[in-house]
Amino acid sequence: MSIIIPDIFISIISNSLQLKSQQIINTVKLLNEGATIPFISRYRKELTGELDEVMIASIKEQYDKLLDIEKRKETVLKSIEDQDKLTDELKNRIDSCWNMTELEDIYLPYKPKRRTRAEIARENGLEPLAKMIMKQNISNLEQAALPFVKDKIESIENALSGASDIIAEWINENEKARNSIRRIFTYEAFISSKVIKGKEEEAQKYRDYFEMSDKLSKCSSHRLLAMRRGESEGFLKISISPEDDKCIDKLADIFVRSDNESGELVFTAVKDAYKRLLKPSIENEFAAESKLKADTEAIRVFAENLKQLLLAPPLGEKRVLGIDPGFRTGCKLVCLDAQGNLLHNETIYPHPPQSDYSKASRSIQKIVEAYNIQAIAIGNGTAGRETEQFIQNIRYDRKVQVFVVSENGASIYSASKTARDEFPDYDVTVRGAISIGRRLMDPLAELVKIDPKSIGVGQYQHDVDQNLLKKALDQTVENAVNKVGVNLNTASKHLLTYISGLGPTLAQNIVDYRTEFGAFKNRKQLLKVPKMGSKTFEQCAGFLRISDGDTPLDNSAVHPESYPIVEKMAKDLHTDVDKLIRNKELIQNIQLKDYVTTTIGLPTLNDILVELEKPGRDPRSSVKVFEFDANIKKIEDLVSGMELPGIVTNITNFGAFVDIGIKENGLVHISQMSDRFISNPAEVVSLHQHVKVRVLEVDIIRKRVQLKLLNT
Repeated sequence: MSIIIPDIFISIISNSLQLKSQQIINTVKLLNEGATIPFISRYRKELTGELDEVMIASIKEQYDKLLDIEKRKETVLKSIEDQDKLTDELKNRIDSCWNMTELEDIYLPYKPKRRTRAEIARENGLEPLAKMIMKQNISNLEQAALPFVKDKIESIENALSGASDIIAEWINENEKARNSIRRIFTYEAFISSKVIKGKEEEAQKYRDYFEMSDKLSKCSSHRLLAMRRGESEGFLKISISPEDDKCIDKLADIFVRSDNESGELVFTAVKDAYKRLLKPSIENEFAAESKLKADTEAIRVFAENLKQLLLAPPLGEKRVLGIDPGFRTGCKLVCLDAQGNLLHNETIYPHPPQSDYSKASRSIQKIVEAYNIQAIAIGNGTAGRETEQFIQNIRYDRKVQVFVVSENGASIYSASKTARDEFPDYDVTVRGAISIGRRLMDPLAELVKIDPKSIGVGQYQHDVDQNLLKKALDQTVENAVNKVGVNLNTASKHLLTYISGLGPTLAQNIVDYRTEFGAFKNRKQLLKVPKMGSKTFEQCAGFLRISDGDTPLDNSAVHPESYPIVEKMAKDLHTDVDKLIRNKELIQNIQLKDYVTTTIGLPTLNDILVELEKPGRDPRSSVKVFEFDANIKKIEDLVSGMELPGIVTNITNFGAFVDIGIKENGLVHISQMSDRFISNPAEVVSLHQHVKVRVLEVDIIRKRVQLKLLNT
């Protein structure tokens, strides 16, 4: 049964994202039918107007928010109806509201409350007095309040105080009042932080925020998250506030209409309403909103870094020696075949305290020769530089490329259930070395086994909303895996899990099927895998590759649903599919307009031509060897003015961190990245980019290095 998409949803999303209504309708329908974002982006371009993954995800996010609002409206309407307070006018207002904040403001006067001061005053019969005072035509308040002094109201002061509490609650629940204060907060609120008295010593890492005030609208996401972390750790007190007097004056303009005694009491209620009710409520609202905004920005940067890391250049199917360096415990060596299978492992001790340099050198030479090693991958952690220099000084019987590989997350993987399941007979040190070697061969295939938060390319990842972070990172991994595609006959369960439409169960079923029946010969065989239905096959097939299978199209990104078109193209050219593939001359003779149908248009046909020219082309670039300056090994070796090679290891909103071959990564601040103004470091650099930098400042005590980017 097809889901009807409300017109108002389409209108709101269309206006927000500046897209045509039909693009929204088609995309939402595909999502509701179970299509994944990578599948829609790659194989349904005609329906979406060639929307990319980012825009499709934005449509999904907005659609889901509107569904949440719709669900909340049902709850609100039922609650008000149960109180017998739902009028036609109120119902129409709620029905036409599609903003969660506005909806909550409408609901606020009807929302069940705990026993407030105003509620107690009402129970004591003071609401009529509050209404009289609110009209502000009473000159003698004591005389007006006297009839209400009875039962629990023991004095005129009690009566007037209770009436003031009721008026304060009315002011707090007034939409105009709340929106007026919101506007002032939006444009004029400051976020301030102060160190908690007596915590100065413990809180040294937050000393920049001991006494700080910044316009909330100008406060960068990383500063706000740093302040909130300091607050959560008990070192800082954070407040968000505009000028109180300005807010009180604004409320007075709305509610105070006379200068008699009742007007004065309303003004007193205004001040109480603002300080006791409105300000804390709006401050909490803006604290949550600014935190969400900062979270969203931090997650965006993290996701972009993760995407670049996952799509880092692979070495490919080469025989690799992986090395996990160490001093006292030695360097763990693993030999991997071209498919990443473990062939041999041992430990050498070339560094102090053993310093068995000669024996270690001979071991490496023998391993390289015996296992036909083509490349060496060295972890960049402790003893990484020393091990690299040791390896570079050895003479080999062949050309061997040497690479330094990021170790981030390798220890997490080596101790994980995934690693134990893969290598139950080996300890964590061997597993870590295997991970390092495999990362060189295919970073994507190896990194999907590690929680993205542990890969080391984010900031404040433990401070942001964890559900939002997981959702964004999972989508990033899924997009990256499907962009590259995977070999159906060699991919691990973890890699297959991220393929469009699969998930853990089907990924395991595919691995089990391979084990029982051998390699897949064609994509159609996937339909024999337990729990693989036609819909799932449609979603996943185009992203799974089979080399040396029954048809070369199975090793391309051409979807099986388009095979008949390719076959017709070949037939029209008086050839077969095998001869058409990679034959530029034949491919250039294809007239695409001849193959346009009601469902397949030029976007898909152009994609097919690209695949025919280079089937299964890896979108990732080629890996390059990098060498640090041999003279720089520790921070004390640095001198201002030095120009050094480096590798970008992390990108933030305020700059990029660069590994220059010492333990501490240097920071290239955004102001030192280019002679022109840039608003985003990602405009200039990318993760793992090889760069040249100049040392500007070295702070040995704080272990900080300031750099300037030279080759942009």
